[in-house]
Amino acid sequence: MLTGLLALVIAFGISRYRQVHAYDGLIAEISARHALDPKLVKAVIWRESGFKKNRRGKHGEIGLMQVTPRAAGEWAEATGAGRILAGELFDPRTNIQAGTWYLKRSIAYWAAKPNPMPYALAEYNAGRSNAVRWAADDGNDANRFWNGITYPSTKRYVHDVLARYRRQR
Repeated sequence: MLTGLLALVIAFGISRYRQVHAYDGLIAEISARHALDPKLVKAVIWRESGFKKNRRGKHGEIGLMQVTPRAAGEWAEATGAGRILAGELFDPRTNIQAGTWYLKRSIAYWAAKPNPMPYALAEYNAGRSNAVRWAADDGNDANRFWNGITYPSTKRYVHDVLARYRRQR
């Protein structure tokens, strides 16, 4: 009995620290296509949906990366993927493709900042117009940007994703 319990504790511990998920291969493939660290994409998925592909958000977000139909439409138009129906965002491949594209686009938009990641994550969570508003008087200082975020949920989101990402690296 003790041996079985010990094996379970060890297996849980290894899984917990390695963060192994069924979507790891898909995340690695799609992240590589967008030149993003798959650990960052995993941190976003963890925070957005807890790796639950059928998750629905309060504001119409769908799937693993909680992609909105509007963001999916932007991805589909930019990549020539064709018309995407909202239900297709429950498919892990489609969802990760759209979400990773959107995240990469956000990082590229903020690339001139010395530390673009908080800006990009705030945009991913609250939209570009809000992130631009919060960045208006930051003087390229991520701490000032952070202090200017007026949505407590977005502050928590950025903090959580960055903390998870750092732990995985």
